[in-house]
Formats: sequence, structure tokens, C-alpha cells
Amino acid sequence: MLRPMLSPSKTLEAIAQIISAKSDTQTFELKSILITGVSQSSENIEEGDIFIALPGDKTHGARFVADAIKNGARAVLTDSAGAEIITGIPVLITKNPRRSAGILSAWFHSEPMRDLYSVGITGTNGKTTVTTILHQIMSFAGRESGLIGTIETRIGSEVLISKRTTPESSELQSLAAVMRERHMRNLVMEVSSHAIALDRVRGSHFAVVGFTNLSQDHLDFHETMDKYFEAKAALFTFEYADLAVINIDDSYGRKLKEKTELPVITLSRTNTLANWHYGNISSEYYGAQVAIRGSGGILIEGKVNLHGGYNYDNLLMAVAIAVESGIDPIDIASLLPKLRGVSGRLEAVALGQKFAAFVDYAHSPDAVARVLETARELSKGRVIGVLGCGGDRDRSKRSAMGRALDHGSDVAIFTSDNPRSESAEEILKEMTVGIESASVISDRAEAIRSAVNEAGDGDVVIILGKGHETGQDIAGVMHSFDDRIELAKAIEEKK
Repeated sequence: MLRPMLSPSKTLEAIAQIISAKSDTQTFELKSILITGVSQSSENIEEGDIFIALPGDKTHGARFVADAIKNGARAVLTDSAGAEIITGIPVLITKNPRRSAGILSAWFHSEPMRDLYSVGITGTNGKTTVTTILHQIMSFAGRESGLIGTIETRIGSEVLISKRTTPESSELQSLAAVMRERHMRNLVMEVSSHAIALDRVRGSHFAVVGFTNLSQDHLDFHETMDKYFEAKAALFTFEYADLAVINIDDSYGRKLKEKTELPVITLSRTNTLANWHYGNISSEYYGAQVAIRGSGGILIEGKVNLHGGYNYDNLLMAVAIAVESGIDPIDIASLLPKLRGVSGRLEAVALGQKFAAFVDYAHSPDAVARVLETARELSKGRVIGVLGCGGDRDRSKRSAMGRALDHGSDVAIFTSDNPRSESAEEILKEMTVGIESASVISDRAEAIRSAVNEAGDGDVVIILGKGHETGQDIAGVMHSFDDRIELAKAIEEKK
């Protein structure tokens, strides 16, 4: 976990007061114990930290207190169940240690996100693209900026590989404190529904929060679409933000616009009543020539190297927030040709073959349908799609993803993704329910080779589901696997 060089120190007594925690013992004098860091991972503990031991699905974090003490933990924050396990170290107890962790982490670092122009983007699809494009605009405009997201975390020129879309609260606030210490002016980050529901962003505050769209995903966690929406909507309150930017082309976006207490800036690809919309999109092979209309008569025109309607939605949100942050629209217009898409999002693999080949991260029914629509626009022949579904995740979306692949492709090949603890063959059966004569090739590398061998002049081959990922989880073992590399190998073999 990256930490600021100038670490703060707080007494355990002050910490107990800020989160209304009680101590389970009189053995230790809380006001004499200095805490110099906060961590939710026993592995990342440093000397002087308070370890936050959270209840988990399989075991309690309190089981790892011995490791935390060995690494230098000076105290523990947990719930009453965890406190029963812990001995030999000061313990603070709260009913909800996850919530307390967020409040504590933000307070401990003096609320660093309020000292940055912080932007949080949420939605089922588009979070990574919006944040990446907005970060590029800010960087090109000369604003030192931080980025936190699914693929990577950026602090100026330093790049860290991300473990999850939104870090745990102790890591998130520490990263923001590092950005402030390094004189970043902006922070752009993805905010997942899991992060909101699990209080990872508790204690955070954003200048702007953006909503891209909502479609079926993560119902293994949220159970219903209504609960999924409510998790997203919880970010759009004054507790977390000052301003909302919402895509009202999405039905849930329109619902959120009516529900939120925040002032709202609306976006639409075609609705001219929205604050930000397109006056024109002229698609070309390289991307498009666009004319973006904004509040107060703003007009931003230029070429962009992006494909697909959903990417134009993502661009529109990034541009609107950039202007709201104070970047001159004239500067943004000059920057449009420099903007690039995201690794693993409609990423081309071009080795001189006579057909187009792409890799994309799409892993929800709506995302699969949208990407295949874009592939159809780019194709002079057929669309050949390859898709699998991940194991130990939302099972209810598998048949819908299968139908989306079957409907959107001329040649649909069903394969494995990350089966994890499940049987790849059983997942494929769920994907292909009701699809006659489905082409099923369980081995993903073989499925990619089959798609490439099927391709002719002018066709589009698109490999869906894993995007930027470089591993395949099979029965708990992570095997090296990169769709881009496998696709390139298959193309070379065909030549």
C-alpha cells in the first residue's frame, strides 16, 4: 500500500472518539498510544498501524491479528465477534467496522479528497473509458492528475497495477493523501457498486459524480436490479458529492435524475434538451468527426479516434466534466485527436491480416450487445464473436449474454472465461440454453484460433469478456492467458 511520506499520528483515544468506538479492556491507556497508519490488510501493516479486522464470508479478519502484530500493528479495530478472538493488543469495537474504516481513514489523512478536484464515475459499463479519457484531457491540459481504476492507478508518471476497481477505504484515502502530497490537482476514479455497498468510499467526497448507465450485472451480490440501482444511487447524495453528471439516455439515468438531491448536469447523445449533447457525429474508419454542444452555447468540434455509440457517450461525459472542472473548451477541442481508448476495450490486433480483429472486456448482456453493434458497423463482411462467462459470478446473466452473442454475430463461438471453481462445461450449458446448434469450444485458445481460421476478407473477429486481463482462473489456479496474445498468435499461424 502506497503511503504519504509525511505520515500523520493520532492517539488511539482520538480515534475511538471519531468513530464512537468502545474499548474492550482497561489494560491499555488509549491516550498514550500513538497510531501512525491505517490498514485493512494484515500483510500491509507497518510499524504503528491500527489493523482493521473485518468479518468475511469465509473467516474473520481477526484470525490474522497475529500476523498484523508481527508486522507492527499497535491496535485493532473490529466488531464484537472479532474482539472475542483477539488478545494481547488494544482493541476498539464498533458495530460496523467497514463503515468505521472509511470514516477513520478519511479523517486520519485529513480528508485528502476534498483538497483535490475529485471525480467519481459509476455505472455498469463505461467507467474505465470515462475516467481514462478524462484523465488524459486533464493531463494534456497541464493539470497534474491521479487516476484510480480497474486496470491501473496513476499518480503523475507513476503507474501501479490495480487489484480491484475501487480500493478498500484505508488504501483509497492513503492514495489520495499521496496525490495531495505530490501536488496533484485532480483525482479521477471509478466507483463500483460493491465499493459503495461495502463502504469503501465512506468518508470520501467528490466535486463531481458521474453516472454512465445501468444494466444487468453483479446480481450475485445485489440480488435484484432495484438493489443494484439503489447501491449506485447512494453515491448521488450530499454526503458524497457536490454535483451530479447523468446520462439520461439510460432509463436508470432518468430515474436517478429525479431521485438525486444533487444539482444535475444532463447528457444525451441525441436529446438536444440535455445540457450536453452531440450536434453531429460523422463516423469514419478512423473514428469520427464530432460536434459537442454544451451549456451556455459551448461548441467543441474535432476528430476522435473512438468507435461505437457507447464510446461517444463516454467521451461526452469526460468532456462535460472537464469543462465543469475549469478546462477551456477551446483547449479540449485541440486535444480531441490525441485521446485514446482503453487497453482491452475494443482494442485492435492488427498484423496485416485482411480482416479486423478486436479484444473487448464486455462481460454483461448489454455490453456484449453494444460492442457487437459496433463490430457490425466496422465490418464489411461478417461478425465472428467469441465469448465466455465467468464462474462464481452472477449466473442469471449467462443465458442473456449467450443470446446477445448469438443475435449479434454471424458466427458465434461459445467458450470458457474464468471458470474459477465451477465447471466450464456447465457454464457453457447455461450460456447456450435455447440456442440451436451452438458452436461450443471450451478451450479458449482453441476457440480464438477457430474464429481466426473462419475469418475472410472484410470480416470482424471480436474476442469478448476478458479484455486487458492477463490470466485465466481455473479451479483456483491462475494460468497465464491474454486474449490479445492468443489472437495475435492465431493470426500469425493463419498467414
